[in-house]
Amino acid sequence: MKDVLGTTGLILNEPLLWEKGKPGRRGFSLPSRDVEVCLIEKSLASHGPDFPDLSEVDVVRHFTRLSTWNFGVDTGTYPLGSCTMKYNPKINDKCAALPGFAAAHPLLPQELSQGLLKLLFELERYLAEITGMDAVTLQPAAGAQGELTGMLLIHAYHKSRGRKPSKILVPDTAHGTNPASAALCGYRPVPVASNAQGILSVESVAKSMDEDTAGIMITNPNTLGLFEENLRDIVDLVHVKGGLVYGDGANMNAVLGMMDVGCTGVDVLHLNLHKTFSTPHGGGGPGAGPVCVRKHLEPFLPVPRLMEQDAHYVLSDNFPHSIGRLHAFYGNVGVMLRAYSYIRTMGPANLKKASQLAVLNANYVKERLKKTFYLPYDRPCMHECVFTDKVQAGFKVTTLDIGKRLMDYGFHPPTVYFPLVVNGAIMIEPTETESKQDLDLLIESLEAIATEAKENPDLLRQAPTKPKMRRLDETGAARKLCLAG
Repeated sequence: MKDVLGTTGLILNEPLLWEKGKPGRRGFSLPSRDVEVCLIEKSLASHGPDFPDLSEVDVVRHFTRLSTWNFGVDTGTYPLGSCTMKYNPKINDKCAALPGFAAAHPLLPQELSQGLLKLLFELERYLAEITGMDAVTLQPAAGAQGELTGMLLIHAYHKSRGRKPSKILVPDTAHGTNPASAALCGYRPVPVASNAQGILSVESVAKSMDEDTAGIMITNPNTLGLFEENLRDIVDLVHVKGGLVYGDGANMNAVLGMMDVGCTGVDVLHLNLHKTFSTPHGGGGPGAGPVCVRKHLEPFLPVPRLMEQDAHYVLSDNFPHSIGRLHAFYGNVGVMLRAYSYIRTMGPANLKKASQLAVLNANYVKERLKKTFYLPYDRPCMHECVFTDKVQAGFKVTTLDIGKRLMDYGFHPPTVYFPLVVNGAIMIEPTETESKQDLDLLIESLEAIATEAKENPDLLRQAPTKPKMRRLDETGAARKLCLAG
């Protein structure tokens, strides 16, 4: 390789603020007191929280130094599979930061929030049009809460018909949160195995689908990056048995403008605005997981619902069959504003083109690397491709070693060991926002790592060598949490 992004430089150590502070330091000056010191203030002064004493420069340098340790989509290629960490155009941030939106208080009366309510109302309509569904709620604050909402809607639907099914079918290629979302609603998740092509067969679903099954949760495209080609037949089978079909739309980045979900017969679908519609979700949030439904599930949508009445926009609770309220406020409205900006600036043609380019990029990576890494499903993929460490395992090099070594080359590691249906999975989603030049550099880096695995496997087992931190005890960190300040 001629060019390697990864390098070393001036990366400063930074202690905890409690270690950094010194008694008497101040970062601000208060005006002289013109009132008596009260007893409560005296008590707080002697028994209050033990905050460190810091100067302004201490605080600024602390957080600036920490920021230099971060890696994000604004730093470089972030090929996490199944996560769609694509670049967020800065115009979206600018729109979301407009004072009328960013400074809106959640308790403002509706008559003083018309602009924001109109925007959210229009966003619901856009999402319904994009997916081909009939109605939308923006309430879920994350993809997992969107899944839970979908399960609550399915539960409410069956209850309204006097049914109490106890099971839900979950394919082995579904997102990992699907079984948990079903279990939270009292359903018992029943696994369904994918076939040799990495997709669901009608026969495997038919074996498990009975009158005691509420429905099926289908991730499409699935976590192998493959389109569920038998979806229509599976939907028909589930409906005949009285069940409903939940669509996990976290991977919609692959099919915008190309798949009409409503026409497939899917009953309820969640979207991840913080993935498909531009805002990356690193750091744990915030997210947004709107839920789209067909007509027969609309009465059960959560309240309050956005309505247009006499050229005004209101939040209405007047829906007696609703599953209720999911949370108090739209505290994640910034993600919705970014998604609205993304949809309006892209338009229908460019939303479709974005998905086409995402699929093209993934297939380009797959074809370039399939002679270097084992490809368990050698067929056209959608937005992501899945390799394994089967070839490198012969040199006692693991998927984890490969991911850690990629950090030395200046890239964030891909998703590793997921989906579970593939042993030693290396899951890459390049997204549409990466250029061929950047993808070539990623591919060349992985090819170089594969060569190192043959010639110097110890190097990979010691990686990473260039980042500030080396390998951490991830098992110990998970089992012995240290939450001290």
